[in-house]
Amino acid sequence: MMSDGGPTPAKRQKTEVVTLSSDGDDSKDYDAQTQKALEDIDSCQNEIDALNEQASEEILKVEQKYNRLRRPHFDRRNDLIRKIPNFWMTAFINHPQISAILTDEDEECLHYLTKLEVEEFEDIKSGYRIKFHFDGNPFFENDTIQKEFHLANSGEPASQSSTIKWKTGMNLITRSGSGDSETRSFFSWFADHSEPSADDIAEVIKDDMWPNPLQYYLIPDPDVENGLEDEEEDDEDDLSDEDDDDDEEGVVVLDEDDDEDDEDDDEDDDDNVQELIEGEDDDDAEIVEEDFGEDEEGEEELEDDEEGEGQDVNEEEAT
Repeated sequence: MMSDGGPTPAKRQKTEVVTLSSDGDDSKDYDAQTQKALEDIDSCQNEIDALNEQASEEILKVEQKYNRLRRPHFDRRNDLIRKIPNFWMTAFINHPQISAILTDEDEECLHYLTKLEVEEFEDIKSGYRIKFHFDGNPFFENDTIQKEFHLANSGEPASQSSTIKWKTGMNLITRSGSGDSETRSFFSWFADHSEPSADDIAEVIKDDMWPNPLQYYLIPDPDVENGLEDEEEDDEDDLSDEDDDDDEEGVVVLDEDDDEDDEDDDEDDDDNVQELIEGEDDDDAEIVEEDFGEDEEGEEELEDDEEGEGQDVNEEEAT
């Protein structure tokens, strides 16, 4: 709706409409200016994609170089880890995601795990393998088992793992019931190849556990840590109880009999004080009376002396 007295808006010119279609299938109508801008953006994006591809090739070369440089350090670290009993089992148990799939029997078997290795293929993008080395154990015959992730001929991610030669009655997949689809354990993960592109445990081992396992080995045992905290709390409670007992022992409770005895004692004390004061007053009164008697005797003697002297004077005058 136009406002009164306002200018009449100019009519918009009809622009030339063209079609931009990269595949020839889907098409939209754009004006000439928009189509030119879109063509320039597309050209620019192609240049960016070419640089990204070049960067990927350069990054791959750098990764391959540093994987070769890291390898001797990984080997030396594994030699040192062998000196620590149950290193890998402890690290696995302390890792929040890996420990979530460990059963009690898995943990018992991992006591024999002596070495872990992650090897990336020369073409890093094509895959990697995880190797687990075991000492002789009561569960299976293998010294080494491995799980590998790679690109299949179709270009889709795929995985495969060693066949574990379980000893009689020691198959941990079937014994724990982890062969069921709803139950998961360490060895059921090892044998599972249903979703290689979404294998979270493999990714955790490759990208988190393998680069720095020491951080997970050094995490305090939560049971021990909780036990220490409970002991400290118990000690604090004991100390608090002792303090309360001491306070109660130091408090003197006065009953009504004690209050009456105290009142009687106070009255006796007041009587004694009053008697003492009255006694002191009697002594003072006796002292005052004695002093007064001595003064009267002195005055009488003085009057007698004066009278004697007067008689002597009269006798002398008469003679």
